[in-house]
Amino acid sequence: MKREIKNTGVWVTPLCFGASGLGDMPDTYGYEVSAERARQTLDAIFESNVNFIDTSNNYGFGESEKRIGEAIKANGGLPEGFVISTKLDRDMDTLVFDADRARRSIDESLTRLNLDRVPILHLHDPEHAGNLDDVTRTGGALDELFRMKEEGLADAVGLAMGKNDLMFELIQQWPFDTLISHNRWTLLNRSAERIFAYAATEGMAILNAAPYAGGVLAKGADIMPKISYSPADDEALIPVRKIEALTSRHGVATGAAALQFSLRDARITSTIVGVSKPERVAETLEWAAADLPSGLREALAMLPADMSDPEAHRDYKPG
Repeated sequence: MKREIKNTGVWVTPLCFGASGLGDMPDTYGYEVSAERARQTLDAIFESNVNFIDTSNNYGFGESEKRIGEAIKANGGLPEGFVISTKLDRDMDTLVFDADRARRSIDESLTRLNLDRVPILHLHDPEHAGNLDDVTRTGGALDELFRMKEEGLADAVGLAMGKNDLMFELIQQWPFDTLISHNRWTLLNRSAERIFAYAATEGMAILNAAPYAGGVLAKGADIMPKISYSPADDEALIPVRKIEALTSRHGVATGAAALQFSLRDARITSTIVGVSKPERVAETLEWAAADLPSGLREALAMLPADMSDPEAHRDYKPG
């Protein structure tokens, strides 16, 4: 059943496919994605029952949007009712993120996507701006975001970022329709609790990204010994292995348990799952529909969760 983004008339499925990996970001994910593989993945998404995809101006330095735009063109346009969310981004060379940069960002995005507007537009990662005041001051990038909504360039506008403390401040100061938090509401980490609780009381649509903690809860601790994009040693992986032991005991894929942890939260409008090959699209749909024994859900709920910043030690690279 589709859910509305606040009162904007934009309706999305409980699942959203994240397209950052489709932009070929080996510094973040540790693997490359060819244009052909990206197209096959996008075709699988368009053919699925999910109507929602999320990208950004800076994913793959624009390559994610470009590949989506090429797929849209080859498809003869977006499938009816399909929703694209993209994001305004800082200048990746100068780190400038003022109103002028925000305007250039949306122009770049619409050109790449072969669209004249988008249903959902977020301001992205203000914590990485060279000067936060350029974003937040009167006439800054955030004011420009809301101006874009007034102009009809987007139906819904939101905030997508990592740092919880700054995000909590900003969502109290601007009337966002939606927000994206990533890696901070998973089986391992619950540090977005205060943000989600406030957003829910304000009727703000919550989009929860990266339910697999950067991939480890989907691929496994042995295959991908990283948590939230950072290398993890044996001690750090202990919570992951406890989850894996529980899901194995119940005959359930760890990825299914991790995904449904987010899908079952009534506050969350849609869960954003990154995919970079068509097989992952099918797997995600299978995991979303998997039958999880109540005993497993209860056991997982009893495990302690980290409340600290999961990316505190991340060596951030935009590619």
